[in-house]
Formats: sequence, C-alpha cells, structure tokens
Amino acid sequence: MLSKREQSELRGRIFRHLDGIAVAPVAYALHQSKMADRILQVGEIGLDALCSEFGAYDGYLNVGLRALAAQGWLDYRVDNKSGEVTVATTENTESAFALFPHLREVVLLHREVENFNGILQNSVGREKFFQLLAAREEDFGLPPAEGKLGESVREQILYHIEGNLVGPLVVKLAMGGMFHKYFMEASFRAEEYHEDHLVFEKILDFLFLLGWFKKKNGTYQFTDAGLFFAKRASAYGVTVSYLPTFRKAHELLFGDPTALVSRPGQPEKHVDREMNVWGSGGAHSAYFKKVDEIIVDLFNRPVNEQPKGVLDMGCGNGAFLIHIFDVIEYRTYRGKILDQHPLILVGADYNESALKVTRSNLIGADIWAKVVWGDIGRPDLLAQNLKEDYGVDMSELLNTRTFLDHNRIWEKPENPVQRESSSTGAFAYRGKRLNNNLVEENLLQHFKKWAPYIQRFGLLVIELHTIDPKLAARNIGKTTATAYDTTHGLSDQFIVELDVFLRVAEEAGLYPDERLHAKFPNSDLATISVNLLKGNSSGDLV
Repeated sequence: MLSKREQSELRGRIFRHLDGIAVAPVAYALHQSKMADRILQVGEIGLDALCSEFGAYDGYLNVGLRALAAQGWLDYRVDNKSGEVTVATTENTESAFALFPHLREVVLLHREVENFNGILQNSVGREKFFQLLAAREEDFGLPPAEGKLGESVREQILYHIEGNLVGPLVVKLAMGGMFHKYFMEASFRAEEYHEDHLVFEKILDFLFLLGWFKKKNGTYQFTDAGLFFAKRASAYGVTVSYLPTFRKAHELLFGDPTALVSRPGQPEKHVDREMNVWGSGGAHSAYFKKVDEIIVDLFNRPVNEQPKGVLDMGCGNGAFLIHIFDVIEYRTYRGKILDQHPLILVGADYNESALKVTRSNLIGADIWAKVVWGDIGRPDLLAQNLKEDYGVDMSELLNTRTFLDHNRIWEKPENPVQRESSSTGAFAYRGKRLNNNLVEENLLQHFKKWAPYIQRFGLLVIELHTIDPKLAARNIGKTTATAYDTTHGLSDQFIVELDVFLRVAEEAGLYPDERLHAKFPNSDLATISVNLLKGNSSGDLV
C-alpha cells in the first residue's frame, strides 16, 4: 500500500504530465520561431514588441508566455492600468530554453498524426511512437544538467515529454476498458487483451519501465503505483482532449488564429468532445459531494421555501441532471412528496447533439424532463421560451451549471470600461488579446443578465479558475493551473481567479452562501470552486 507521501509524489507526476501536454507545443513553437532566442538575448521585452518583430498574434502568444511563466521559466507581468504585458528571464530560463529542441520529436508526432488511434494504426506514426517509448530508458536523450537548478528544469522537461506519451496512451487504454477490474486485480498476458499482442506488449513494457507493472514469465500485473495511475486515468482526459488545439499551437501563434474555429453545425475542431466529457465525468466526483450537500439543504426545507425544480444550463449528456434528481428523490424531504409536488426538470444546451444525448439518457433513467435549446449568453430568451412553451417561470427554479460560465461566447462590453482588473489572466478571442479590464466587465454583464432569474433560489455553479503564474511556478506538481490555463486560453475561454469571480458576482448583486462554499484544493492554489450564488437578503438587486 502506498504511503501518503508516495501518493503525493505520484499525483505530482500526473500534474507534471499535464503541464507537459500543454506547454511542450508552445515551447517548441517559440523555439522554432527563434522567439525564445530573442527573449534570452534581451532579458526583458514587451508582448507588443515580440508580436511586431515575429508577426505573432498577441492573444495566443500572451497565453503561451504566461504558461511558460507558470513553469518558472519566465517572469510574467501584466499592468492592467496601462494594458501592457512584459516578460523577463528568470534563473531557470537559460536551462529551460536550451532543452526546448528536445521537445521536437514528441511535438511533431502529435502535429503530424491526427489522433492517437492514428499513431497506432499508421505504421510511420507507430514506429516513431515506439522509438520515443524506448528513448525513455535513456531520459529521451536529454543532456546532463549543471547544478540543482539545471537538474530541476531537466526533470520538468523529462516529465513533459513523458506526459505527451503517457497521457494519450492512458486515456486510450482507459476508454478502451484496459483498467477494468479484471485486469487491475489479476495477472494477464498481452494476447488476452489485444489482438495485436506484439504492439500491446511494447506498450506494457513501457509502463513496466515506469513502474506501473510487474513482469514475470510473460505475464503482467499492476503494481500499487500502476493502480494509482489507472484509477486516476480520467485525470488526463480533459487535457488530452485538447490535443487538436495543441497540434495547431504554432499556427495559432504565428499563422492562422482562426484555424480551429468551427462553423455552426460543424463538429468542434479544437477539442475531442467525447473524450472531454469522459474526462470531466471522472474528475468531478469530488465536487459532486459538495453539490449534494447544497441540494439536500435546499430540498429539505419546507416545500413552500423550495425551488419548483432544477434547470441545468449546458446539460451535456444529462448526467448532472440525473444525479441531482437521484439525490432529491432518495435523500430529501421533497423526494418523499414528489407525487403531490412534482419536480420540474429542465436540461438546456446550445449543442443540438448534446440535447439528443440528454433526451436519450433521461429516458433510459426513467426521468421525465424538458430538454430545450439554450444559450448561456441569452437567459432572457431561455426564460421567454420556457414561459411560452411550458408555463415555467425560470426564476422559480434552482439554476445549475458545471464549468460553463468561462465558456460563454465573447461579447464586447457596450459601455466604456472604467475598471482596473486585479486578474493576472491571459485572455484571447480569435487570436486577439483581450484586455483584462474588458474580460472583468464582460463577466459583470454576464452575471447581470442572469441576476433576475437567480435572485431567490440561486445559481449552483461549479467553476474553473486560474491562479497567479508566480504562485503556480512555486508549486510545480501541485496544481493543474498550467494545463487548464493553456487549454482554455488557446480556445477562447475566460477563467479568472476565484476572488475575481466572486467579487464581480457581488457587483452584480449575487452573493455566495458562505455555509455552502467550497474550493479545491482548499488553499491559495484553488482552481475549482462550488458556490450557491443568490441575491441579497431582501431579494432586491444591488
């Protein structure tokens, strides 16, 4: 059995792998463009100057530079009063930049092969992949480091390359059933799992090298460390699902910033949505415990003080709505009187495909609900449709959503912005940098749109957040911030710090119920929060 210290070290390895999946393509793009050399040469330079000299798009370059800063390889400074961004070298810059060329093979592998299945099915891709797996035994050819700082940076790069191999591999195996209870508890041979057992044996040997398996007489069995990773395979899912974005990192920074924009009705280009949903579902169980506490609190009250039902905006595949219904039915007072006081359930989503899946899953769960099209940026339209089509007053429902507010469609604030943001974030839309003051004002307008409908029963929201890159750099292996900032920044999403999120909500007259607030982790490194946001005690807008 693993000790707490050993578990912490392995969890840190997962976080470093995620860092690498996000950072490697950006770092190699800066190396390939010679921008890394320029930064090292001058020591300090502004974002505008770099864009002018190298023809880069300031929005996505800003995201990329901030990601390197979160790894401790640059000092990133944003002046929200002037709008200027400056980067400067740190004590780790030279060591890190010198190793960027060694990212080439793994970055090109992902860039040249459309998806991970393609790597294994394409003979050229498969050969390159297995060459990289074999190279792990020699630390991927990384040169020896000088001093403690150099060794620390070398270790980061090593884990970054390893993560670009392990992450997609683990996700493929997990989604394919490799981490089924049978394989996790028993010893097995490669031919028991895969028809191409020679290929699969090479993969198992790589994982054996990493310490995930014991190997004896051609049979494999998980070690405690291997079981730790296998049980947390979904932790890789969200970041790996953004490989379509990372493959285009160089193009987004220096070529076509609209390369991943999908037309209405087209499949998303920037993310593997099925994988994203799978990864999200596996990672959300810890947050659902807090959600359950909030649901039980609300629906155990006298029935006249309860919401008439629940509206889940961005319902996805309906899983969250089904979960909420089950909690209400089996764990609350309301669940005992559903015949007399039926629960109104509404699943809303912008994606028609998601609505079809939600309908199917709700039917399969024998749950009756209204499934409607909705835009998170147009609550007024959703409220109008619910009233006209179903006679439902949206303000009488508990509104919920998970990881959606940061993914709202960008709208430029109508009025001149008079604020000075406190965010350290890097935000972009179609490659163009968005001033942090604008992003805060946009968030305020977003909350104000929803405020009339969530005054009484509130908005139950699970949201993603960024942290200061300096804080991330001091806590390598302890946070997912670098990965999430990069995935979301390069795909036009707007995650702000927790304190910024709550302060702007309060500006809109929405206040968190402090009894029900939670953040994960419960420290300054919090990148996820659960809140019930409601109007003030008088029920009036502030």
